[in-house]
Amino acid sequence: MEPLADLLDRAVEVTADSGRPDLMARLEAARRRLRDPHVRVLVVGEFKQGKSQLVNALVNAPVCPVDDDVATSVPTVVAHGDVPSATLVLAPPDLPDDGSGAAATASATRVPVPLESLAEHVSELGNPGNARRLSHAEVTLPRSLLADGLVLVDTPGVGGLGSTHAANTMAALPTADAVLLVSDAAQEYSEPELEFLDHAMRLCPTVACVLTKTDLYPQWRQVADLDRGHLEAAGARVRLMPVSSALRLHAARTRDADLHGESGFPELVSYLREDVVGRAGTLARRSTTHDVLAVTDHLAMSARAELSALEDPAGSAAMIEELVAARETTGELRRRSARWQQTLGDGVTDLAADVEYDLRDRLRKITREAEEAVDTADPGVVWDEFDGWLVQRIASAVAANFVWAHERAQWLAGQVAQHFDRDGTVALPELLRGDSDEVLELVARLERVEVERVGPTQKTLIALRGSYGGILMFGMVTAVTLGMSIINPFSVGIGVIMGGKAYRDDHRARVKRRQAEAKAAVRRHVDEVIFQVSKDSKDRLRTMQRVLRDHFTTTADELYRSLDDSVRTAREAAKAGEADRAERAAHVRATVARIEGVRAAAARLVDAPATRVGVPA
Repeated sequence: MEPLADLLDRAVEVTADSGRPDLMARLEAARRRLRDPHVRVLVVGEFKQGKSQLVNALVNAPVCPVDDDVATSVPTVVAHGDVPSATLVLAPPDLPDDGSGAAATASATRVPVPLESLAEHVSELGNPGNARRLSHAEVTLPRSLLADGLVLVDTPGVGGLGSTHAANTMAALPTADAVLLVSDAAQEYSEPELEFLDHAMRLCPTVACVLTKTDLYPQWRQVADLDRGHLEAAGARVRLMPVSSALRLHAARTRDADLHGESGFPELVSYLREDVVGRAGTLARRSTTHDVLAVTDHLAMSARAELSALEDPAGSAAMIEELVAARETTGELRRRSARWQQTLGDGVTDLAADVEYDLRDRLRKITREAEEAVDTADPGVVWDEFDGWLVQRIASAVAANFVWAHERAQWLAGQVAQHFDRDGTVALPELLRGDSDEVLELVARLERVEVERVGPTQKTLIALRGSYGGILMFGMVTAVTLGMSIINPFSVGIGVIMGGKAYRDDHRARVKRRQAEAKAAVRRHVDEVIFQVSKDSKDRLRTMQRVLRDHFTTTADELYRSLDDSVRTAREAAKAGEADRAERAAHVRATVARIEGVRAAAARLVDAPATRVGVPA
């Protein structure tokens, strides 16, 4: 990163000499990004696939809890530090959004804890269901793997996209630089895993698959081949790396290089260093050089206009006229009625409506499927299976809606950018990324429909109530016609039959009542999901709208300032006397040379052809 830091220093120096505080702020933001080299890697997968043990093996330390039952309940962030430490980050309090900004600025509480007691706070055993409302835990370790900025995030199991953990993980995917999808060698990929992989690939630029526990399953090679077949069939061009965390940890303790190679971790470590951290370096270089190129274009615009007016006073009038026209065009971009503002506002409104419609449409189909399933069985008997199926289907629909909304937001940003540059070279801001994880929280579990306990006494009473009328009616008939007593074999037989029918009718009525209760519970649950998810989607869209508005407003202001400076300096140069013109031209020529030198240095570092700031369309 040293060449980039030197480049930024040169760009800051020439920008300060030019008197452009707005461009200085842009370079300072680029410098802050460059000084934060963190590369965030999410380790995701279903429950008990070896995610926590994988993280422990990578850093050679028992930082993440490992258990035979569900272990991780909150994310654990493992980063580099000079000394080992552990910190719990509590979620900020829920504040109403009253327009004061208090909800957005509420800070989380950080509580240091001993590293050896971390499992008591982040595990399902010590913190069931995250009852302590932890946002995440942070761990620092002096490890060479983490020294270059690599940050590993051990996430709770996604549970086949059927849990709140899955929704939280899905919401965190756009904030990640890379994702490791972990699955053990017990079986080939399941449909939920492939579905999650598809979502991850659409939300995160770098995704890889890790096959764990190869030491426990001798058939892991066949499972790996099957998984590669599934990936190929799904069109997923991702890397699959079989590993054994147990072998890696044992090799580290015994310093056995052969065993370390057999564990498969050298390939994984190489991938993290070269493909993940290395790619992040490429992206940082691209982002930094893009900022420097844009800034030097702004500076050169004014300097070249002045130099042209100094060298050719006769032709300066036509040049100034062109610059004034361009400034007027750019001035339109700064107004609230600008077309890009209308495109952004209309686009967000349409997107909000489309996202809510898509969510309601998906959940309406699930509601119909759920009601059809309820009609075919007794909900009280099959409730556990039905509950799991419904929660998974709803969470899958929410995840698909989230992915679709994110893709549409990226498309909208591109549409707005087209108003600024005919060539489409205006940089787009990062959407739904940042240090604070805004999680997508689903509602509480579906209300349970219980089966009423019907004891022997109650069953007898139900049968007696049904049989009483039969005995009395047929007893009276036989007494009148045959002269028999009211209670006789015929009336008793009819009573037994009618008592059985009454019991069956009562059972059917109870089932019908449970079915009605189940349908009502499903509708209430779906309504709650729509309420929660719609609120979260609208919040995300409002945040995206503000990010885009601020980004493009700054872009318009910078371009207007550059054109305005160009007009002013060109006019001043055209009025300069003959004696001052030569001296001023030499000075401006030197300034242009400095700017071009910085630009040339940036162009040498970038891995793509340099672009120039154009006149807005």
